[in-house]
Amino acid sequence: MKELEKKLLNSSFSHIYVEKEAFGYPLTKKILEKFPNSKIIELDTYKEIFSKGNQNFIMQKKSPKLILAVKKENYLYEGAKVCESFGNDNFYYTSSVINCIYNCEYCYLQGVYTSANIVIFINIEDCFHEIEKILQEKSMYICISYDTDLLALEGITGLVEQWYDFVSKNCNLKIELRTKSSNIKALKNLKPLDNFILAWTLSPENFAVEHEKGAVSLEQRLKAAKEMLEKGWKVRICFDPVIYIENFEKEYGELVKRTFNELVSENILDVSIGTFRISKEYLKRMRKYRENSEILSYPFFCEEGVYSYYPQHIKKMIDFMKEETGKYIEDEKIFI
Repeated sequence: MKELEKKLLNSSFSHIYVEKEAFGYPLTKKILEKFPNSKIIELDTYKEIFSKGNQNFIMQKKSPKLILAVKKENYLYEGAKVCESFGNDNFYYTSSVINCIYNCEYCYLQGVYTSANIVIFINIEDCFHEIEKILQEKSMYICISYDTDLLALEGITGLVEQWYDFVSKNCNLKIELRTKSSNIKALKNLKPLDNFILAWTLSPENFAVEHEKGAVSLEQRLKAAKEMLEKGWKVRICFDPVIYIENFEKEYGELVKRTFNELVSENILDVSIGTFRISKEYLKRMRKYRENSEILSYPFFCEEGVYSYYPQHIKKMIDFMKEETGKYIEDEKIFI
């Protein structure tokens, strides 16, 4: 894991809040052992801390606290319309962790939640049981890393390995692990699975440095993706969200070129391309937190409660990205 990731984790979690019920779970014990110097505070429900009023997401990002909780409902959510299903039926996502160690300026999580503290649900087995019930009737495609970056937190939670073990026993289940991390240590010695997809979100180098605080560099993401590709893993590349920036065609053109210079296109599972889009209510909160953000201050177009660029602008951006990507990979592997 990159030094910046380590520093962020070491400077955080000075306080760990634990639900009373959570103390009885093995994962709680495992996590607490990793933070012997943290102050442990018992509470009845994680919402006492996570959902209280008058919190400042941006300030909390500087030193987030950890909350260990037992999830009791909503183990699965149907995939949102703004998210790509990649042609899979029965598309769901699940959240075993809420919030991320990274601090990306455009991240929708700061619009969803008032707290930047990280909640880990320590009863992943209950989620697995729920999935097993559904798998008796139909196959499933589940994105497991939408509301966090599970791979970046793997050194703390071990949840990615648990998902690996679970999916290896269920051939009618396919999962996607999306990340901006290079923390592949837990996976690189495991056997690749056809139903376990590693998906890297990639951004232009300078943009990533400025606007994706805490995340590893483009170079490190590509290096990790390359290593896993060479080991035979299913790897997806996500140019999503594409954000309109100064010198857009130059910056994103270089990103696409660099990506396919590093990765063998024939081995890539597929590519996702999507422009920035966000719920009207989420954007309102995000702008409140980041008044000086050029990304969020853009005069977006609102349609059916979702803000994005104007349709003609989106078309221009997507057409450019598709044309550039199409130089390296066949059209049927490009999802928009």
